Amino acid sequence: MFPRSTRCEQWSRDGGRVPSTAQPYFFLSYAHTPRYGAGGPDPDMWVERLFRDLCGHVMALTDLPAGSPAGFMDREIRSGEGWSERLGAALASCLVFVPLFSPRYFASEMCGKEWYAFAQRAIHHGALNNEPTEAIVPALWVPVPPSQLPGPAERLQFNHNTFGDRYVTDGLYGLIKLRSYAEQYERAVYELAKRIVRVAESVRLQSSRPVDYRMVPSAFGGRAAGRGPAPASRTLQITVAAGTRHDLPDGRSSEYYGDSALEWNPYHPDSRRPVAHVAEDLVRSLNYQTVMASFDDEAGHFDSKQPPIRPEILLVDRWAVADERRRQRLAAFDQDPRPWVSVVVPWNRLDHQSHAKETELIHRLEETMPVKMSQGRAACRVAANGVHNMEALGQILPQVVEAAAQQFLRHAQVYPPAGSRHGERPRLIGPMGMTGGTPPPLPPPAPFPTGSRFDKPHHEHALPEYDEFGPDAEDTDEHRS
Repeated sequence: MFPRSTRCEQWSRDGGRVPSTAQPYFFLSYAHTPRYGAGGPDPDMWVERLFRDLCGHVMALTDLPAGSPAGFMDREIRSGEGWSERLGAALASCLVFVPLFSPRYFASEMCGKEWYAFAQRAIHHGALNNEPTEAIVPALWVPVPPSQLPGPAERLQFNHNTFGDRYVTDGLYGLIKLRSYAEQYERAVYELAKRIVRVAESVRLQSSRPVDYRMVPSAFGGRAAGRGPAPASRTLQITVAAGTRHDLPDGRSSEYYGDSALEWNPYHPDSRRPVAHVAEDLVRSLNYQTVMASFDDEAGHFDSKQPPIRPEILLVDRWAVADERRRQRLAAFDQDPRPWVSVVVPWNRLDHQSHAKETELIHRLEETMPVKMSQGRAACRVAANGVHNMEALGQILPQVVEAAAQQFLRHAQVYPPAGSRHGERPRLIGPMGMTGGTPPPLPPPAPFPTGSRFDKPHHEHALPEYDEFGPDAEDTDEHRS
């Protein structure tokens, strides 16, 4: 159990601190089920019963004082309260995230937002401690075939069989609705509560500053209009342009570097993980697969005459241009149009060496890569001009990934489907393409849905959707996935 003296504190809405007793053990994330027929019963009352049962078990299994929030669900928000602010505060402070799996859950944009907001916080925590942070405890509300799970859910290491065979086949909804399964329901809920408490007390996830919930991306991105299975191959490449501890310029400390560019850790000592791996975790939490590479090892990769095979994020160390050979390659890369590659420049102002030479390093990189430093959406330009900490990286990276993916869709090679009639519009195929019917033998298709970002509101108070950095004039015709 958590000794009360060691529990983390929570950020309040005005940026101050509130007592740690306001930190819920778990956040119950679920998809609202619409009423069937006018005046029908509230279908979410069964979720609320599950929530109450879980809270009761958590109180019994811990030393939480009376009045402390054992859990959080959005039905706790009173009318007139700021809904997005309350959700953001709960996601920034809860110890465990409990998603209720169902087909409707993975079709919900808002549930995907909740998932990503918590996952970003867990990734940050893992970087600080250099260890994986598994603080998501899923529960089956309605069983979902594994083939229909998005990547972030599919990658969870969780054995549902320990909660009982009937739980696996019918889910908590089936158990709670049928009296003959009352005993199985009680067992499953008790086991779930024990898992929540065990994870909360072993991970000890720290609170963070709440994010603006309306700007958080969905972790279930790439599902066409939120429906159907996730694409089999939504892949993005992360390339790192940085030195190693063996080839640094005079006066540069090796404590930020390793034996390869992929070990570059600009946010040391706050972060104990290389930035490429932090970025990889963030990208994977957006329902992508990833490919990692070093810029120095990709001599034949940057060929602008060849159509792109995937969108890409290029992480650049400003110190990297001190190597003349690498600087020339970066300059040549910048001169060939590759809008599907977005540049991100991690930058730690607490790094005294970097801070002392900041003006010189910025000027040198801007001279080397003037196009990438100034083109694209506002979010891309901000990312190219310096991302100062991991929290900022988690906020800006989804927008940069989206911009790279959209540019990839514009520039990827188009193949007419086999047997198409004259006048039919060609379809995009390849790692991010959308296909239908029987695909041609080469290249192998992999879907990239282009459905709407909007789905049925997760709550009766619908939220407007917007990005912190809007599209530039040249990007206004882009579809915002």
